[in-house]
Formats: sequence, structure tokens, C-alpha cells
Amino acid sequence: MLKHTTRRHKNMKIGFIGLGIMGKPMSKNLLKAGYDLVVYDINKEAVAEVTAAGAKEGRSAKDVAGQCEYIITMLPNSPHVKAVVLGENGVLEGAKPGSILIDMSSIAPMVSKEIAAKLAEKGMEMLDAPVSGGEPKAIDGTLSIMVGGKKEVFDKCYDILSKMGASVVLCGEIGAGNITKLANQIIVALNIAAMSEALVLGTKAGVDPEAIYKAIRGGLAGSTVLDAKAPMVMKGNFKPGFRIDLHIKDLANAIETGREVGVPLMLTSQVMEILQALKVDGKGQHDHGGIIQFYEKLAKVEVRK
Repeated sequence: MLKHTTRRHKNMKIGFIGLGIMGKPMSKNLLKAGYDLVVYDINKEAVAEVTAAGAKEGRSAKDVAGQCEYIITMLPNSPHVKAVVLGENGVLEGAKPGSILIDMSSIAPMVSKEIAAKLAEKGMEMLDAPVSGGEPKAIDGTLSIMVGGKKEVFDKCYDILSKMGASVVLCGEIGAGNITKLANQIIVALNIAAMSEALVLGTKAGVDPEAIYKAIRGGLAGSTVLDAKAPMVMKGNFKPGFRIDLHIKDLANAIETGREVGVPLMLTSQVMEILQALKVDGKGQHDHGGIIQFYEKLAKVEVRK
């Protein structure tokens, strides 16, 4: 059965456009699963690394789409996805009717709907399938993947997505994946801000922050965010797993979507201003756990072991 599956994978060509921090390990996991991959990125070093692992290089997004039934994009934001899919030498120009675009970028939900409508005019299908989990989970193939689109298209793509994620959930129609990702990013940002306030308060009041962390992590205040970020900040480690600049992008999309659908996002807006202050302070490339530095600066104290 395993051999049959591998043969089937090898007959199925997947295009992968966008080999950044996330896209590169995700594409490698598809290669490990036995899929034939055609890849494209403007970063030639990243392309060389993935082709060395067994992929074929495409000349452009159009070229990749012309060779593949399934095309995955993993790009920074809405304008990049629109340019790669709808622009000159883009996916739309090269793709055949019946092919499927799986956009795994985190972009504005309304843009996902706009792109899907353009693809539908050519007889193409689309899923928006943003991910959560950062680089470590991209590397080990255990991302959480939130998907929007038609059930029958989701079912066709499930095996591909499951090679990159441990959790693959259909959340609704096109755009629902990105709505769910925005909800995720709101909760993560507010969690980090709450952790930061709490640990700075405890430290300034003379209590060991590691003792606070150990005491609360098993109770109601415990969370995946707390376990991931508290040990990092106590070491002063702000090397990015997920950069502040990218979280600003996600919260901007959340606030914009909130305005479009009529939902006030007061706490999200507050954290957005904290992130913007950190960016102005030259910390945009820091991990989003670096939110704590905003509080540390105001309180004139550092939370360290």
C-alpha cells in the first residue's frame, strides 16, 4: 500500500511558489512524502536548496502553474499573492482549467475571495489555507492548517496538506481559512501581551519570573503561548520564530476585516500600537515574544532568569 501511494505521489506534480522561512521546510516535507515538486522563488539560494533536495526549478509562476495540477503559494501578504497569481507571468496565465491553487499565505480574507473569483472565470478552484505553528512546526510537518473553500476541493487536497500539518481543518467557504488565522493571531498577540504585563509586574515587585511561570502554567492561565514564549523571554532570546513585522501585517488585516464586517477590535488595536512602537524602536525583526520589551522599557526592569 505504501509503495502504491508513493507511485501515485510521483505522478502528481505540485507547484510550490514562495520558499521563505515557512515555505522552504514545507516544500521539503512534500518531497519527503514522495511528491514531484516544481518550485519558484526570487531567492535563488532558497531555490537551490530545495532543488538539491529533489525539486525541479520553474522559470516563473506562469511556468510552474503550466506544469502542475496543484499550485501552492506561500507568500508574505495580499499584494504579493495578487501579483504572483493575477499579475504578469503569474499563475493565472499559465494554469490549466481544473487546476487548484492552494494559497497558504496569511492574507486579507476579502483578497482571497477576489482571487478565487478571478480563478473561477478560468475554471480553476482555490483553497485559502493559512498555517499556524511557526518555523519549528513547518520543519517537523506539524503545522495547524486552517482551510477555506469547497468541501470537494478540500477532500482532493487533504493528503497534500496533511504532509505539512498535524491538524488540517475545513473552516468554511473561501476566505474562512484566513478569517480563522486572523482569530488565531489576535489570541496569540493578546496572550503574549498579557504574559508580558504579568511577568514585568512580578519582576518589578521582586518575585522571580521563573517561579511565577512555573506556578501558573499548570492552572487556567497556562497556554501553549505561555510555554513557548516565557522561557524565551527569560533568556532574553528574541530570535524570530515569527517576526513582529509579520504580526503587524496580520493584525492590520484583522482590523481591516473587523471594519468591513462591523466588529470593534479594541484589544487588538491596543496591541497593534505596542507592536508599532517596537517597530519604530528598531525591533520589527524580533520575535513577537519581544512584545515584553515594550513593558520592560516603560517599567525600567528586565524579565530574566
